[in-house]
Amino acid sequence: MKIFSEELVEQATRELHVADLANATIGEVLLVAQYLEQKTGIPFIRMDQGSPGLPINSYGVEAEKRALDRGVGSQYPAAAGVPELKSEASRFVKAFLDVDVSARSCVPTVGSVAGSYGSFIACTQRIMGKNKVLFIDPGFPIQKSQLRIIGAEWVEFDIYNYRGEALRAKLEEMLSAGDIAAIVYSNPNNPAWISLEESELAIVGELATRYDVVVMEDLAYFCMDFRQDLGHPFEPPFASTVARYTDNYILMLSSSKIFSYAGQRMALLAISDKLYERQYPALAERYHDAGVFGQTLVASILYMITSGATASTQYAYAEMMRLSTEGVINFVEDTREYAYRAERMKQIFLDNGFHIVYDRDVTQEVGDGFFFTIGYKSMTGGELLRELLYYGVSSISLSTTGSEQQGVRACTSRMRDELYAVLAERMAAFNEDHTEN
Repeated sequence: MKIFSEELVEQATRELHVADLANATIGEVLLVAQYLEQKTGIPFIRMDQGSPGLPINSYGVEAEKRALDRGVGSQYPAAAGVPELKSEASRFVKAFLDVDVSARSCVPTVGSVAGSYGSFIACTQRIMGKNKVLFIDPGFPIQKSQLRIIGAEWVEFDIYNYRGEALRAKLEEMLSAGDIAAIVYSNPNNPAWISLEESELAIVGELATRYDVVVMEDLAYFCMDFRQDLGHPFEPPFASTVARYTDNYILMLSSSKIFSYAGQRMALLAISDKLYERQYPALAERYHDAGVFGQTLVASILYMITSGATASTQYAYAEMMRLSTEGVINFVEDTREYAYRAERMKQIFLDNGFHIVYDRDVTQEVGDGFFFTIGYKSMTGGELLRELLYYGVSSISLSTTGSEQQGVRACTSRMRDELYAVLAERMAAFNEDHTEN
């Protein structure tokens, strides 16, 4: 039995000016869910927005307080970042990726969204004729919105049918035109939670070097492939990264998920030293500077977007990174709660006729973590999104992420112990109502 009537959901979309619920953005789905909750008093199972669902890291809070007490708030932060964060970031990357990036090439940004925005600008302007971005989808819809703002073009493909060696041929096909400036993906992946394996990252890195393309690797869910025993500083296994296979990379590292520090909007770019130092005449001509990639990105692009990153928050991030590399903070174990939630939630859906859409990597089943994807029988993603809303469950359609598969993304972050029984009851009713007698 439906909890919310079709008429009430239609009223919500009409009053909130949601033009197409089947392809609604995360923000639009969130507003519809909030509207229905407020109208009825019935709580939703919120699987829409990927906001952290764990307490903020207290070490960061205390470090930020100390920085403010020292008076750092009275001065503008350096565009390139405070030395303490740059140094700790370099050490953090070495500790958990076993990759060498100098402190100079570690640049704080106001969240990874600002980092990707600035990187898109620099990458698409560095070489004349290389002005398109290739998305290995599914992915984060906001990044394509950023390209709309700067007027850059993009191409994309759903990786679902191109895992393993099949990825090589697909990338060759896309890169051979010679107009691709950057490749973008997240690892682990938002929304599918697949992880590119080492053999696939080697392919990406090899072709990025051959075609002179910058790989923008979004590591928002850093070390959250819980199938491996990651999180031990300076000890293998290390998290997977394309940085082992090319010098053309920008790694985006956010504090939002691994330290639950989302409200302070703090991330950093770890840029290959060779890329940072590379000189591009097209950048020099446009910005009237030396055209050195890293310097132009920091001083002529990122500074124009945010004028640096909040100083006190940089000290917080530096402290959390320092304590992680020293083994005081184990952010991997701290965030493993998401895997426990995913396992329980997946089982409820599987018990009630659903299936996992992106269910495998090349050599093993997809892991449990912050996100997972579900489908139901022959429903399209848009149909499933709408139908789940009637039963008090909010999600987003995979179609909005560049996926060609039918289903929705489920986020585990808002799940609480008392909601599992509620979810089970609602999905049992969903399955009963959608099963032919």
